[in-house]
Amino acid sequence: MNSTTDRMLTRIKDVYLYILDNGTVTTDTLVEEFGITHRTVQRDLNVLEYNELITSPVRGKWTTTAKKVKLPS
Repeated sequence: MNSTTDRMLTRIKDVYLYILDNGTVTTDTLVEEFGITHRTVQRDLNVLEYNELITSPVRGKWTTTAKKVKLPS
C-alpha cells in the first residue's frame, strides 16, 4: 500500500478508537479533534458505518456498535 492509503487507514482506526473511548461524539468534535475537514470525517465515518462498526442514533452523532473488533494490545 502507498503512504496515502496507510495514513487514511490509520486515521480511520484512530477515529474509531476515539469514538469507542468517548461514547457518543459529534461530527464537529471529530473535525476539531483530528484537524481534518468535515468531508474527510464524513468519508471516514462512511467507511466505519459500512463495516457496521459505528451507527448514528441521531443525525450528526456517532457511537460504536456491539460488533466485536480485534484490537492489538
